[in-house]
Amino acid sequence: AEMEMNRLRAFTLIELLVVIVIIAVLMGIAFPVFQSIQNSAKKTQAKNDVTQIVTAVNAFYTEYGKYPLASGVNSDASATFGSSNSNKALFDELRGVVNVLNTRQIVFISPTEAKDPSNPRSGIAGTSSAKAGEYFDPWGTPYWISVDWDYDNEVVNPYGPDKGAGSAKIRQGVIAWSLGKNGVLGGGPALNPSFGNESGSAGTFTSSGDVISWQ
Repeated sequence: AEMEMNRLRAFTLIELLVVIVIIAVLMGIAFPVFQSIQNSAKKTQAKNDVTQIVTAVNAFYTEYGKYPLASGVNSDASATFGSSNSNKALFDELRGVVNVLNTRQIVFISPTEAKDPSNPRSGIAGTSSAKAGEYFDPWGTPYWISVDWDYDNEVVNPYGPDKGAGSAKIRQGVIAWSLGKNGVLGGGPALNPSFGNESGSAGTFTSSGDVISWQ
């Protein structure tokens, strides 16, 4: 009788397979939802970061009567900081770690240090990183910043006109943006497999996952 009760209480192979299939289906439904929530949280953080960057640069201007640009900056390209033109020098000044331009070493912005030196995200890359001192977005690409080097109160729109991000010139002294989860300007395919694809088209803000300060 005891053996018969144990047999009745045990799961059959079919029942176990059904349970496994149900768990797999639930995981398949939950994983995309989790990814969407995670990406939304990153976009919120990036929006907060680009807003703080713009505020910091404008606060520097208020304090010193000029933007934190070296004397050799004399074009839109040299006043745009990002991957090819490292944003380190700009954030060294804004963080008060050097006193070349920020002579009183005022801390205008204080991002946290990225946790992983080999793959910096969400903060300043530490000294052990090849990208030490650069400020990275939550997806792992440097924040981009463009500053009004000739003080005409406008900067070039990185997307150009009619791409969903405004006119060819933005009537502001400084703008900042994040390339989003695909790691390139606008939507479309990812920069490499460590990033994710986005909807929309390359170089176009509309439908992309980019985060910009001026909208």
